[in-house]
Amino acid sequence: MNAANGWRAIVASSLDWEQAHARLGKAIDGLPAALRGKRPDGTPHSVWELVEHIRLGQFDLLEFCRNPRYHEPKWPDDYWPGAPTPASETAWTESVAGIRRDREAFEKFITEADVDLTAKIPHGTGQTYLRTILVALDHTSYHVGQIILVRRLLGAWT
Repeated sequence: MNAANGWRAIVASSLDWEQAHARLGKAIDGLPAALRGKRPDGTPHSVWELVEHIRLGQFDLLEFCRNPRYHEPKWPDDYWPGAPTPASETAWTESVAGIRRDREAFEKFITEADVDLTAKIPHGTGQTYLRTILVALDHTSYHVGQIILVRRLLGAWT
C-alpha cells in the first residue's frame, strides 16, 4: 500500500468510526419508534429530523463530489424533512439504509476514484474533494451528538 492509499483508507474509515464519538448506528440503536418524532421541550429537532437531515446532507455532498452535473438543492427546504415524525416505519428504514448506502459510496469514492482528493472540484467554487469529504464527516458527527442529546432529554439514552 502506498502513502496515498494509506491516507485515503484512513479518511474513508473515518466516515463511520467510533474514535472520539458514537457512531450513528449506536446513536439510533434501540430507539423506540414512538420517540423518533418527539421533540423535547426547547429543542428544535426530533431524532427523525436529524437522521433524515444527515441523509440529505450526506447525499448532497456525495453528489457534489461525483456528479459533474450537480445541482445544489434549495436551502433549507431540501435539507430537512417536512415533519418531525417519519411518515412510516418504511420511511425510517429507508432513511437509515440510505445513509449507510451513501456512506459506503463515499468510502468507495475516496478509496477508488481516480481523482486527486486535494484538487478543486471542477464544477465547484473552489472546494476540494477532501474538504467536501471532511464536511460530510463533520456534519454527521455534529448531528449524531444532537441525536444523543435528544435521546437523553427523552430519557431514552443509557
